[in-house]
Amino acid sequence: QLQLVESGGDLVQPGGSLRLSCALSGFTSDYYAIGWFRQAPEKGREGVSCLNMDDFTTYYPDSVKDRFIVATEGAKRTVYLKVNNPKPGDTGLYYCAAEFFNPDYGNTCQVGDMDFWGGGTLVNVST
Repeated sequence: QLQLVESGGDLVQPGGSLRLSCALSGFTSDYYAIGWFRQAPEKGREGVSCLNMDDFTTYYPDSVKDRFIVATEGAKRTVYLKVNNPKPGDTGLYYCAAEFFNPDYGNTCQVGDMDFWGGGTLVNVST
């Protein structure tokens, strides 16, 4: 059974850092991407990173570029999101999600294209 489980959310001060983890299980395809998304109170879900697990290309929106880093390890069982210099605007529930894609067309990492979601982990950036 395919599962994604997030962990690492915490209360962090602005300017600090933390690392979120997304544990993957049940994946049998080579063609999938893992996206990290966040949802602040009373706001929609927005993507903050995308990692193509086939060729390891990454994508970040301008709002987090140069502060967030997404990576995986050799066995591809965990995807990490390093949050550097967090700001109060980074507060929210962080989800990882998987998108299975056709290699002829590539992935999108758009919310509506994700196939499986984790339950989320809470990040609170505050003094």
